[in-house]
Amino acid sequence: MKVISFVNMKGGVGKTTLALNVAHCLSATHGKRVAVIDVDPQFNLTQCMFSGDEYVALLKMGADTVVNLFDDEPKPIASSVAGASIKAPKTMSDIVMQHKKGLKLLPGNIDLYRIEMSPGEGREFALKRFVDEKLSGSFDYVIIDTPPTPSIWMSSALIASQYYLIPVKPDPLSLIGIDLLKSIIDRKKKNFGLNISCAGVVFTLVERPDSIPFYQGRENLLKNDFWKGYLYDNYLPKRTGFARTQIEQPFILHFDDFDLRESLKGVVNELLEELGDD
Repeated sequence: MKVISFVNMKGGVGKTTLALNVAHCLSATHGKRVAVIDVDPQFNLTQCMFSGDEYVALLKMGADTVVNLFDDEPKPIASSVAGASIKAPKTMSDIVMQHKKGLKLLPGNIDLYRIEMSPGEGREFALKRFVDEKLSGSFDYVIIDTPPTPSIWMSSALIASQYYLIPVKPDPLSLIGIDLLKSIIDRKKKNFGLNISCAGVVFTLVERPDSIPFYQGRENLLKNDFWKGYLYDNYLPKRTGFARTQIEQPFILHFDDFDLRESLKGVVNELLEELGDD
């Protein structure tokens, strides 16, 4: 089982779109067993998978979300009949993922913001325990969507992962951020003793893929030579039509755009080759 975090220090680069659609392509095109975990407190990936009414209904039914991984505090329960009692937190094996559109998903939850969690207290390893105890042996791939901030949630995702993949827009501001990301990941690797490798850098939201400067100079956009060996040949072109309909139809493979579909398939093929699973 291979666990991949999709990471970037900057929002708006198509990270969630790429994470969800790579997961779907691995499942639908390559027949892989795929689990998706939304550890971004903004939970955009979850919102692409569930309508607002569906998500509210899940919460009312007491469905598990990523909050259940990290909120390990016992809960007091008051009852006029039985009196006060304590509800123990769920164990990792008790957490149930949702089956949605061919994928298994642990939904995100904005309540992550309300959990008081400090580095060093051990809860940053909760996601890794869940992956190891609950998912190992049942899936070929686990895709983790992370927040665009150097938070405890990003740390937790990196700790649980063997690989990270970086979606990035080919513009100066976005490209500067990946060097900062490298320094943060290197520090996490040192502090936590992580054995995690870069699975690639993928250009996203490419507006002029047919332009000669872009075609001939993509590697030169990456000023740090470290990244040049990880840059994929394939990329995702920008499609405003898909962006407008993503909440209703989140999957590129179902979108009526041949070039966009083939671009995604190319990215996934490169990922499989990078991971030795082509």
